[in-house]
Formats: sequence, structure tokens, C-alpha cells
Amino acid sequence: MRTRRGLCYPRVVPLPKMCSDSIVSRKRQKKSPEKTAADSNFFESLPDDLVLSILCKFSSTATSPSDFISVLITCKRLNALGLNSLVLSKASLKTFSVKAKNWCDSAHRFLKRCSDAGNIEACYTLGMIRFYCLQNRGSGASLMAKAAMNSHAPALYSLAVIQFNGSGGTKNDKDLRAGVALCARAAFLGHIDALRELGHCLQDGYGVKQNVTEGRRFLVQANAREIAAVLSSLRSFGGSGCPLLSDFGCNVPAPEAHPASRFMAEWFAVRGGSGTRLCSHSGCGRPETRKHEFRRCSVCGAVNYCSRACQALDWKFRHKTDCAPVERWLDEEGEDGGGEGDAVVNGGDGEGVVVVDS
Repeated sequence: MRTRRGLCYPRVVPLPKMCSDSIVSRKRQKKSPEKTAADSNFFESLPDDLVLSILCKFSSTATSPSDFISVLITCKRLNALGLNSLVLSKASLKTFSVKAKNWCDSAHRFLKRCSDAGNIEACYTLGMIRFYCLQNRGSGASLMAKAAMNSHAPALYSLAVIQFNGSGGTKNDKDLRAGVALCARAAFLGHIDALRELGHCLQDGYGVKQNVTEGRRFLVQANAREIAAVLSSLRSFGGSGCPLLSDFGCNVPAPEAHPASRFMAEWFAVRGGSGTRLCSHSGCGRPETRKHEFRRCSVCGAVNYCSRACQALDWKFRHKTDCAPVERWLDEEGEDGGGEGDAVVNGGDGEGVVVVDS
């Protein structure tokens, strides 16, 4: 453009056609780079079957929920394949080991998806949470029954405890014979607490014809299985632990509590029980479903238990040194405690403690 004073703008010299084409082509490459075989993502070329197999192995060995969640949030493909029913059915017990303070609808839905996928541990865990924490007795018992039908020993034993206590109902809903039958099935599968419970039932004639010799045999078998479990897990005998085999001069560490038991104990500690109590055995976690459901120690009245097995474990672990008579409690309520049933005598080393219904 020319003015009176001369050129206002410098004169633009057109570039050769080849140069202009090369500049345009470079701009296009920056906006949409062409994918080559070398630059392509190798993960996208993996077949779904192989990725599912890897995820199944990973979910079965995960040590915490965060391990599994970190995979799900990596990309859309891993999120979709990670929530596949085949992967969820193989998820390990620690994959859905949720803390009570972190409980939310998302955690509930995840556990539900795992149980719907056929994960037996998820069925048991969600069943215990619904039955004892969420007050959904029917659904919780149904999920535990689903796990029990698949020969899940902890579910069978938990249903036996429910039958012994009439949990979720009244004291008239107790079914001792059904409890013994479920306990026997769990004991046949090698559940140590069920073996101990069945042994005490036979010794006391509780729900079954009394047979002291056979009951003692089950108690010895429970101790033998306990020490075998410790040896198989390569644990040392020294250190602080639960002296369950003190009768035989052994001291083994207390077994790790089930995630469902830890969840129930945390839930009860955070939300309370409105007059109900928690089983005094630290590895149990079961709360009462109605007032005065659990039996308590007739000597001190300070502890209560959901089952004979829990009483025997806690007696050797802690209460044996803490138990002291409380005359006031005996004077006010008497040794029978005004409870719901007969007194129960526990103890495998000749130093038993009487536990009466509250």
C-alpha cells in the first residue's frame, strides 16, 4: 500500500509453491500426527482374553482395595475389563477389606457386584455387614446361606451362631439342633472355631446328646489344627500371641481377624449399639441384635460372648488373668442372671468359667 510518505507496509514477496506446501504440511502434522506401527500403543493390541487373565490373577492376589482401584482408574479399557464378572469372582478377601469409617454407597455397590459375580467371600462379608451392621437381617442371612451352600466354612459357622443365639429375632427363635448341625458341617470342613464350639456342645450336652469323650476329642483336634495352620504359614512360636495351646506348652500368635469381623468391630465403635454389646473376644466383632442376647461371665459379669468358642479363646488370651468376682452383680441378679437359657461351662484346661445368659 503506497501513501504520500511512501510505503506503509513492507512489500510481501510470495514464497515459492514448494516452500508454502511444506509449511502447511508441517502444521497439519502437529495438529493430527499420523500413527505408525512403531508409535502405536502396544497395550491396545493385546486381546481382551489375555488382559482378563492378567486382571484375574491380579485381583486374586491384591493385598488392599487401593491396589485394585489403582488399576481401575488407569484407563477406560482397564476399568471396563476390571469390573468384568470373571475378574470380580476371583477377587481376594483383602480386595474388599473396607474400613467402617470409609463405608459408602460405592463400597456397598462394589461388594454387591462381587457377590453377584459369584465371589463367595464377598457374599459372606456383605452378608455379615448387612445382618449385623445395616440391620438388613433377611438379605444378610440369604447372602451367608449362599456362601454356606458353596461349602464356605465361616458362613456355616456364622449361621450356627445365629441359630444358637436366635439372632435377629427373639429368644424363642433359638434352634440349638440346627446350630449343632451347621457347626458340625463347618467342623467337617476344618473350621477351627466350629470344632471348638462343637466340642463344648458335646461336653455340655447343649443342643446334642452329651458325650464328654467325643467333645474332648474335638477340642484336641481344634488345637491340633490350630498349630498346623501356624506351621503352614511359617510363623514363629515366640513373641506375643494367643496362648491357645498353653495346655501343651505351646504359645502361638493369634490368627488374623476376618475383614468382616474387623468391619463390625469398627462399626460398633463408631456408631455404638444403643444398649447392645459387642462380643468380648477381640477377633470376633459380632454385636448383639437385641439386648441381653449374649452370655456373660458368671464370676465378674464384665465380659460377654456370642459363643462358647469365643469364650474359650478369650479366656486363654486375656480374661483368665483379668477375671475377678463382682459380689454386687451376683447379689443383684443372681448367678442365673435372669437370662434366656441354661448356664454354660467352658474351659479346656480344667479351669473353666461359667458363662450365663444375660
